[in-house]
Amino acid sequence: MAEERTTYTTTTTTDVPPAQTSVQPTTTVIERRGGGGTVLMAVVLLVAVLVGAWYLFGRQSAQNGRDAAITSAAKSVGGAADKVGDAMGGGK
Repeated sequence: MAEERTTYTTTTTTDVPPAQTSVQPTTTVIERRGGGGTVLMAVVLLVAVLVGAWYLFGRQSAQNGRDAAITSAAKSVGGAADKVGDAMGGGK
């Protein structure tokens, strides 16, 4: 976004007497630009989001592995219990 500022400059030359001094308006355009801090903050935020996603998905994978191990152990215990029940009950 540009900001316009009008300035007035008085110029005097040695050939012109002081009574004939002219005042000429001059328009100065000042453009303000960022120093790159916004880009740096965006990169830092992106890296933080990527690290957070990697951490969360890594934990989800570990949780799935634990769940699978518990399920497998429960099936083994269930199979052993069926064998003990068959042996104790005599196959009724």
